[in-house]
Amino acid sequence: MSLFKRIKNLIAASPPPIAEKSIMTLSPGDACEVSLITYNVTGRTHNRARNAIVLTLQDGITIRYLTIEERERTVFALYDPIDGRLESIDEVPTILELDERTYHMEEQFSGLITATGKTPYMQGGEQSVWQYQSDDMKLLRIEWQNGRFMLYEGESVLPADVRVLRGG
Repeated sequence: MSLFKRIKNLIAASPPPIAEKSIMTLSPGDACEVSLITYNVTGRTHNRARNAIVLTLQDGITIRYLTIEERERTVFALYDPIDGRLESIDEVPTILELDERTYHMEEQFSGLITATGKTPYMQGGEQSVWQYQSDDMKLLRIEWQNGRFMLYEGESVLPADVRVLRGG
């Protein structure tokens, strides 16, 4: 090897290290573990204004949704889709009774989302969300986008119960 090639190799910039995936950077094709169950990430919606992400998780034929929101601390919730419908976005109640459980609205927000992979909403756009909690700490989430409602029932997940297994 010539002297010039050696000097060139010393001066040349080395490739940047590959950033390790975090739970906030997971995307379709990655894998994570939630409460000791391994899921493949098949979709992702991101609301930048709230720094909130909803991951579509699949374990065999089971599809669940992990919401992640970074506030003072990172908050996780795992949801299952449920059957139900509402007639109008203007008729979303503040108190909902479902299967002998009463849910009280905690917050309502809307914002622009981006969607990647397999999600209930295949396009990004304006989305409205209502989040409820029952007295026994169960959660209910209602989403509306482009004239379509989605309802989810779930519960909070401890941060220690969520971990990244494989990043793409």
